[in-house]
Amino acid sequence: MTDAFILDAVRTPRGRGRPDGSLHSITPIQLAAQALGALRDRTSLDTSQVDDVVLGCVTPVGEQGADIARVAALVAGYAESVPGKQLNRFCASGLESVNTAAAQVMAGQSDWWWVAASSTCRASPWAPTEAPGPTIRRSPGSTISCRRASAPT
Repeated sequence: MTDAFILDAVRTPRGRGRPDGSLHSITPIQLAAQALGALRDRTSLDTSQVDDVVLGCVTPVGEQGADIARVAALVAGYAESVPGKQLNRFCASGLESVNTAAAQVMAGQSDWWWVAASSTCRASPWAPTEAPGPTIRRSPGSTISCRRASAPT
């Protein structure tokens, strides 16, 4: 079986998506495209050699809907032949994306996958605020946080 490994990794900035936050005007597609562009530039890989771009997305609606992986790849200047796939496993979306890419490489079905994840609260239409135990709720920052529910902020 072929080994799968991580060639490089980049991290997008973390900030607040609220009106006075530093990332308020940046869309999830722009953040993903910046990360994909950085990977392209740092590895010098011809993007037409990328078999797929997979992006784990916690809430695939609104700005994060419509296959954010494919759109971000195109915005980042990747070859038009590169497909994109969006996965939703809630808090495990990023991990599921890595697992999917690794499985494809290890099975010999692909050579190069770019993997990313998105969980931008400013694009999330839901925000549960009360539950009997640990829950996912909208945090004041730009990520979905898993913590015990409390009164709305």
